[in-house]
Amino acid sequence: MQVGTVIRVAVGLGLAALSAVLFTLAFPPYDLWPLVFVGLVPMVVAQHRVMPPRLSSLALGVGVGGFFWGYFGGMFAHAAWYMRWLPLFIGAAATLIGGRDRAFHGRTGYRWFVLQGPAVWVGIEAVRGSVPVVGTWGFAAYALYEQPWLIQPVSIFGVYGLSLLVLLVNYALALGVLAPFDRRWRPRPDYLWVSGRRAKRWLAVVGLALAVWVGLSLSLTHHASHTTHHVRVAAIQPGFRIRSREGLQRLYDLTRQAADRGAELIVWHEGALPFDPRVEQTEELRALAAETGAHLVIGYAVRTEQGLRNEVTVLTPEGQFLGVYGKDHPVAFAGETSVTRGTYPVYETSLGRLGTIICYDLDFTDTARKMARNGAQVIAVPSFDWSAVAAKHYGHVVFRAVENRAAMVKADVAFDSAIIAPDGRILARAVTPEGGPATLVADVPLGTADALAIWLGDGVGWLCVAGMVLFALLDAATVKVTS
Repeated sequence: MQVGTVIRVAVGLGLAALSAVLFTLAFPPYDLWPLVFVGLVPMVVAQHRVMPPRLSSLALGVGVGGFFWGYFGGMFAHAAWYMRWLPLFIGAAATLIGGRDRAFHGRTGYRWFVLQGPAVWVGIEAVRGSVPVVGTWGFAAYALYEQPWLIQPVSIFGVYGLSLLVLLVNYALALGVLAPFDRRWRPRPDYLWVSGRRAKRWLAVVGLALAVWVGLSLSLTHHASHTTHHVRVAAIQPGFRIRSREGLQRLYDLTRQAADRGAELIVWHEGALPFDPRVEQTEELRALAAETGAHLVIGYAVRTEQGLRNEVTVLTPEGQFLGVYGKDHPVAFAGETSVTRGTYPVYETSLGRLGTIICYDLDFTDTARKMARNGAQVIAVPSFDWSAVAAKHYGHVVFRAVENRAAMVKADVAFDSAIIAPDGRILARAVTPEGGPATLVADVPLGTADALAIWLGDGVGWLCVAGMVLFALLDAATVKVTS
């Protein structure tokens, strides 16, 4: 390999690694969210100009795989082997998928550049967002979870719509960098270079799309703020797994403290009880509900010969159990089962229409949406997280709230409880990677469960999947024409 080629590879991979760092810094725990709009530019420029053509997709592999390595960190250190090596697999897949990109855009004069890259990225998000192993972890949109002024159109276009916008901005800026690069150095003479006019046109179009998105978001923010009906809710984070009678009494005490602060709906964590409360210690729990005057959302786990019943029920102050919800998305890579999944009850209560989901259900868009379709205004989310996900997991609930215009109450065992308004505002949170107790209480607006995204679903994501297929066909067609 010639010295010049070695230098190009080194510089290209360095730019790709820079993108991995910038994109990682946009997400928790760093939260430098503006970087999500520019972080991929060095990687894309490296792929399409700096790297030698035959090695160009290595830049994509290093950038994408490096981001997921930084994003996941030690998140799956104690999980199955394939989860620990997941960033490597993602990087290898990105290298293979991007192998034809540079040649395709060279043949077509980069006229599809700003559309093809985002369509492939978001299309892959849509595919893996329905895969039990990964879910929606690492979606580009999630970097913006603390920006309610910017994320309101998610209630129309879903999380995939915001991811698509983020990628469009990155690729339009990258095209803007390629144009002066080509004007100065010109790529291979048999390729069509990027004209300044085309780059400016795409920058204007994507800039307009961003401006329209922001304007729509601000308008929807104003509309959502006029909700007048509120309910006081609480998330109990005990800071420990309940294994004894003393632990159970401590949970009761925390529940009473929340009720003393006016909480009308009190949520316990996933698997808080190792027994079915409708069968064991029922009268004791009914007495607690009557004493506090609150609706109790009780997570419990019961092992059976068929598998784990990971469930949640709601106990009213009058002592009535409203029904049972079984976890919809068990954690497959941890060997978890949920033998009673598949139903999505929403309960009419004096507080409003209440639904429940459990922990890993947050990492998929479908479960909360099914609850919202059934009318849920408030969705309780018992969870059982671990230290490495504390800074990130509660951010997912922000998007489930906005997608469905439903208030969300996430009660974790020790790490990341949060109360979220239907417009995505974080009203209260306790994020403790080291683990610890917390009792969150907040007045949350009742949701309307009328977001268009409830009915449009993941349409933008699947539209991008269709775009992936169309661009693959276009690639093959242009090869035949030029051969």
